[in-house]
Amino acid sequence: MLLNVSYSNPSITQKIDTEVGKPFTLKERWTLGGIGSPRLIITDASIEIRNLLILDNNRDTCNIELRPKGIIVRFRSLLETFALIVPYYKLTLYKGESSVYSLYRDHYFIKVASDTKAVQKFFKKILEFKADSSPTSLEDL
Repeated sequence: MLLNVSYSNPSITQKIDTEVGKPFTLKERWTLGGIGSPRLIITDASIEIRNLLILDNNRDTCNIELRPKGIIVRFRSLLETFALIVPYYKLTLYKGESSVYSLYRDHYFIKVASDTKAVQKFFKKILEFKADSSPTSLEDL
């Protein structure tokens, strides 16, 4: 779901918390080695997100926050902050070209450049969290 999170709204916060869980505590953030990504450069996006990004002339960037049950991809357009809420069970992650990662949720997608080791390490952490949260398959039993 794509939401405008510019202003503190309890109903939007409740939607986010039910979809991807409450934020990690400070102790959990410390033990995980951080839950936020470095600044990511958006190379391509779905039509709804692209329509928001083309409203201003700034460079298209985003960042990703880990949550217990999913991720939040935040980006800015004009003076507003938008968030793409993606639970792990709906997250599809591809590494297409040599330095581009694609994040998909239903009909939304964002492609980001991964030009540093820190970005690649963060996406590996996302994949580990997704694997830990997935239900046990029948082959594992």
